[in-house]
Order: sequence, then C-alpha cells, then structure tokens
Amino acid sequence: MSKRITSPQELLRLKDTFKSETELRGEPKAIQVIVHMGTCGIAAGAREILDQLMNLLIEQQIDTVTLRQTGCIGLCDQEPMFTIKDASGQETLYGKLNESKLRRIVREHILDGKPVTEFVVNV
Repeated sequence: MSKRITSPQELLRLKDTFKSETELRGEPKAIQVIVHMGTCGIAAGAREILDQLMNLLIEQQIDTVTLRQTGCIGLCDQEPMFTIKDASGQETLYGKLNESKLRRIVREHILDGKPVTEFVVNV
C-alpha cells in the first residue's frame, strides 16, 4: 500500500526526490556507473545496490554521476557488480558489492577519484 501524502511539503519533497532520480539517469556526466542487472545480478542483490547507490548520490548531492543499467557480463560468481567509467574512459569493475563496500567506493572512487583496488574484479 502506498503512503498517502498529507502536506504540500511532503509533495515537494517527493517531487525533488523524483527529479533527482530522473537526473541520475539522464545524459552522460563526468562519471557513469553501470549496474549489471542480468538475472544472476538481480538474484544476488543488484536491484538493492542500485537503490542504495541512487539514495547515496541524492543524499550527498553528488551531481557528477549518471546511473545506467546493463545485462549480465558472464561473471555470475562476482555479482552484484557495477562498472565505473570516468571522464577519461577508464573503466573499473567492482564485484561482490554490499552497502559498506558501496559507501567506500562512493567516498574514495567517485568523490576522491581513487579506485578501491581490493574490491576490483580482474578479468
């Protein structure tokens, strides 16, 4: 059952949230995060990782990131995974993600530009 909106402030907050989510999926920005959402990824928690990532980016007002989704890349044992592609085209694949890893990747890689090598999947 959906929550009922009871005030204009709640409606404005909801509008801002949807606007932020839409902007995250818009035109490519300096950093793209591509979440691998094949069947195995979804079963391993990729949908939750996508939601957590979206919430982190909105909460921290990070506007240099575009979120994308893609299918399976054939590394099912590493799911859930995402790839970060920076402005230079450098791609970094992260695997076996959870919320604490996600927070660290956002802080160190997305904000500070330093990949978290211990979470990188080498292919």
